[in-house]
Parts: sequence; C-alpha cells; structure tokens
Amino acid sequence: MNIPKGENPVAIAISAALVDGFDKHYRLFRECSVAAKARFEAADWLGQQRAVRERIAFYDQRVRETVELLKNDFQADLLDENTWHQAKLLYIGLLTNHRQPELAETFFNSVFCKIMHRTYFHNDFIFFRPAVSTEYLESDPPAYRTYYPLRDGWREALARVVLDFGWKCDFADLARDVGYVAEEIARHLGDADPHPNCHIRVLHAAFYRNKAAYVCAMLVNGDQEHAFVVPVLHEDGGRLYLDAVLLDPRDIRTVFSLNRAYVMVDMEVPSAYVRFLRAMMPRKPEAELYTMLGLGKQGKTMFYRELAHHLRHSEDEFVVAPGIPGLVMLVFTLPSFPYVFKAIRDEIAPPKDTDREAVKAKYLLVKQHDRVGRMADTLEFSDVALPKARLSEALLAELRRTCPSILEEDATEVVIRHLYIERRMTPLNIYLDRATDEQIEHVVRDYGLAIRELAFANIFPGDMLMKNFGVTRIGRVVFYDYDEIEYLANCNFRRIPEAPNPELEMSGEVWYPIARNDVFPEEFATFLLGNPKVRAAFMRYHADLLEPEFWQATQRKTATGHVEDFFPYPDDVRFCNRPGREAAPARVRRAVSAA
Repeated sequence: MNIPKGENPVAIAISAALVDGFDKHYRLFRECSVAAKARFEAADWLGQQRAVRERIAFYDQRVRETVELLKNDFQADLLDENTWHQAKLLYIGLLTNHRQPELAETFFNSVFCKIMHRTYFHNDFIFFRPAVSTEYLESDPPAYRTYYPLRDGWREALARVVLDFGWKCDFADLARDVGYVAEEIARHLGDADPHPNCHIRVLHAAFYRNKAAYVCAMLVNGDQEHAFVVPVLHEDGGRLYLDAVLLDPRDIRTVFSLNRAYVMVDMEVPSAYVRFLRAMMPRKPEAELYTMLGLGKQGKTMFYRELAHHLRHSEDEFVVAPGIPGLVMLVFTLPSFPYVFKAIRDEIAPPKDTDREAVKAKYLLVKQHDRVGRMADTLEFSDVALPKARLSEALLAELRRTCPSILEEDATEVVIRHLYIERRMTPLNIYLDRATDEQIEHVVRDYGLAIRELAFANIFPGDMLMKNFGVTRIGRVVFYDYDEIEYLANCNFRRIPEAPNPELEMSGEVWYPIARNDVFPEEFATFLLGNPKVRAAFMRYHADLLEPEFWQATQRKTATGHVEDFFPYPDDVRFCNRPGREAAPARVRRAVSAA
C-alpha cells in the first residue's frame, strides 16, 4: 500500500481522532478495573457486579462518539478510500510506542466498519492481520514480580507474594494460610529436587470477580513450570484469608471459564497478561483470554482471525447442529471447529411469545450478569461472511427458509447480518441418551445444581428442558438457551390450587387463573423427569426444586441484596476442609464443586 504523495491533512486528523478515541476508552476501562481493588477491600459486592455490567458498554459508547466526531468533522472526505489508506498507515505509526496496540487496531476496525461498506473489510483498510507486534511489549512496573523461595524460605516468600498486593484489610492468620499453600505445593512437586533457578512469578495485579480476589502465579523449577492460583476471600468480620491453592490445570481453566462473569484487573499492557495466562493455560485460546479479561471486542477479533485461518486449512461443511431444533434459533456448526453458530429465526412459532429484539435483550442480560459458571457466554457478530461452498445444501436451504431477512448472498459468499457464536457442548438430552447409570447420576445432580445456583444468582431459566442445557468436556452442566430467561425477582412462584371438584381435576383443563410470570414448580417433574432413572437421581438431590417454597425463600434472600458465594473450584481443595483448621462459617462452607 503506497502513501499518496504529499500529506493528507484529513487522513492525519482521522488517525489522531481514532487514537484519542481509543485512549479515552482504555483510560475509563482501566479506571473502572483499578477501582475493583477498593470495592473488594470494602466488600462492596453489589458495586462490583454493577461495575462489571457497566464496563461492558464502555467500548460501544466510545466507538459511537468517535464515529459521530468523524462524521461531523469530515463528512465530505469520509468515504474516500485513499484517505482511509493513508489514515491506516499513519495510525500504525502512532502505535509504535503504544502499550495497547492490538486493542487500538481493533478500535480502528470498529469505527471503520461503522462508516464504510463491508466490501472494504479486508487488510488494505482494516487490521485483518495485526500490524504492530506485542511480543516483547512490557509495562512499568513489569507485568509480573519474581520471588525466590530458596533464598528467603518458602513461607516467607509466599507471605511476601500476598502482602505485596497491598490490600488494606488485615488477614485472619496469614502464617497459617501460607503454610497450607507451601504444603500443597510441596505435595504437588513430589520428589522433585529444588533447582537453583527455582522462583515464583506472580502477576502484578490480582483478578477480581464476584466476592474473590485471585493471585495468579507460575512456579519455575528447572525446566518445569507449574501454574497455581490462590483465591483470597473475606471472613464475616472483614478479615482476609487464603481459601485454597489451585494446582490442577483443570481447576485453573475452570476459574477462568467464560461461563462466569468477566474479571476486573488493572493492566497497562494487556498482551503481557495474556502471554502470562497462556503459559498457565496453554490450551486456552487467546480469544477467550481477552474476552475473560473484559476485552470482548479484542476477543471477537482474535476469534474471527482463528475462524478465517481454520477455514483456509479445512474442507468440511457447515451443517445444521444435531439435536432437537429450537423454535427461536437456527443452530449450525462446523464439525472440525468447536463452536456453534446461532441465528434468530424470522418467525418464532407458538408457544414461544417473543421476537428478535426481545431475544437480543435476553442475550445482553446474560452477558451483563454473573454467569456463576452455569451460563455460556456468547460472541455477538454482525455481517459474518462465510464461503458459500462450505455451507451444506441442507443448511443453506434452512437459512433461506427461516432467516431470509438477515441473509445476503452472492456467487461466493453468504453474509449473515446477526449471529451468536458460543462454545459447542453436548446437549444434555443427547448426553443422557448415551450415558451410563453412573454418568446419569452425576450429570442429573449437576443439572439440579445448575438450576439451583442460577436461582441463587437471581436467574430463572424459564425453559428448563434438558435440550436447553449442555454438558462441557469436564462433565459440567451449563445453560445456553436464553429466550425465556428471567430475573428470579420477576417471577411469581405458586402452588397449584386444589380443584373445586374431582371432575375438573381429571379433565386436564386449567381451573385457576395464570398470569404471564406465574411459575408452578410442581409441574417441572411432568416435563423434565419422564425418564425413571433421571427422575430417581433428581429426587435424591433436588426434590425441593419442585416446591414453590424453595423459590420463594431464594427470592426473599436475593431481595435483601445478598450476594451468594460461588466457588469455581472443588470443595475438597479448600483449606477449611483440612484437619486442624476451624470450620468456616456456613455461608463460606457451602461450595460448588467445579466438577
């Protein structure tokens, strides 16, 4: 790409305005993330949830502001492709010493795509490929601190790790807790001798989510690296304690699952944090890590690059996803790619009473809410162009039949104007059809736990049919169909009144009035528990979910502003279950197993 001779003042002004717009966004984003530490110290859990929810909207607000500014100032020149050619090159120059260049490139793309037609969406005009390397980009102070347990002693080094975060709250018994951490690390290392290079790398800032702070670290010993995470919690009296040390890679991945709320963390150089987290979790895609850090647009950029790369190196076809078709969404998948693609149907048939905008509002609700490990996060895309030759005939026919208003075709591409993309799971109903008795027992118990934990988070799934839940690779049950989701507080849980006479009760006709948000938990068993083995397992663990009293009591609790404890790791790794440690309060003892 050649810069036109002479300086283009419009291109210069556009590139500067774009950098200013991004810098304003990241300054506000970082201020919100920095404040998470103070909210944690003050045990302001509702404030923490509100901040996570509000921060999601920051990016789109700054993009809209920048688009409006450019349209007001450069309307006559804004559609000139030569101006954008030069603006992109000038923008690259402005990012030479930038601390968040990859995010700034994505911001450029977002603004450009609001102004120009999609035929310009390629690397000549947008950053389809990154232009500025982040490989050795570092912050000041560095992204991680280093500690030397062989020089300072294990307990002293681990205590220093914790104290260097500078929390203003006292610890209940830090010496005891770091002793537990040291013992568990020693057990994990087994017979391995300490190597002269033995040291601990700890990310400079803690991660905040729900009611916990997470310390993320790597123990380097010789040529071996061991990731570990230490959750820090509040006691009822406000003092802090270390709840566990997570050394199992599965537990660490679960902590940072996208089925939970995004974390708050202060990062001057996000790429350095992602690089550190990739060392801790090599199987986690960069797209998921950026999204988990609250940088959803960057996550989408990374995902789309990954999809484009995969399509160039594969030959299978997109097909309609297996399972019972939904009334609201057309779901399809590429078998070689671990995601599903969901398009809202143009016409939503009864008994569903909703429309496209209402469905989009439900998906936004889930994105803004604490998903407590039980609701799948989604990537929302506009104008997704897929190669027409890669869509099966059956899928193409179904798209034309059910989603024509959001479909655009030419000879080589199919463009879907609005699409949700999420991690592929095995639908629970399909899983149960193939499951052993032991698997049925486990997954039905976890299905009930998922419903229960969503209720504690003020969420009622609405349609609790098993086809609307999925089973993850580690056997965890997650909800993913959101068109009937409601805040628990908005529901009216009732017991079915007695029939005035036996004839009415036997007739099958409803003899009592029903309002829109009325829910009758006694009916759940009829629709959900037809399989005798499923019913037996469910009744062993979750019979109370079939009674309105459970739901009403949970409503009263959430109405007080109570924020429940959700632990994204197994109960048996928590220090409160170790012999010799006084049991934590009942509020703290109740834990959710990550499996």
